[in-house]
Amino acid sequence: MKKIIYLVGFLFALTFTQANAQEASFFGEKITEKGAIEASKLSAKMKDKKSMETKVIGTVIEVCKKKGCWMTLDIGNKQTMRVTFKDYAFFVPKDCNGKQIIVEGVAQKEITDVAALKHYAEDAGQSKEEIAKINKPKEEYTFEAKGVILKNK
Repeated sequence: MKKIIYLVGFLFALTFTQANAQEASFFGEKITEKGAIEASKLSAKMKDKKSMETKVIGTVIEVCKKKGCWMTLDIGNKQTMRVTFKDYAFFVPKDCNGKQIIVEGVAQKEITDVAALKHYAEDAGQSKEEIAKINKPKEEYTFEAKGVILKNK
């Protein structure tokens, strides 16, 4: 009888551990959620800084449809932040739109040139007409992530 109780307990613990392990996926360096700021608070936190090492939590708006080599996060005020991955060393799933994500790395304020904007639009699957309308550089927040946690729930 003791063996059955231990077996049931072991199977319960194993199932619970596997369920928890599937709540998040990790990409790049192994990071934690501790100290992450809401994406909507990033601009206030950066103030006049051009760049800042930080950890941000937010919602994925768009992902590169070709490889998952970049994504955009909602940072509030109808703005998004493009996230790329350090040394092009890892990618995220192409179907993670709408999911919560934590990124750790360097946030920057920069100007993205027209060629890069057109490249990103092409990667996102925009039409040739939409891409042709891109004719001005864009001042935006960008983020180079060294590690990513993707919430699976």
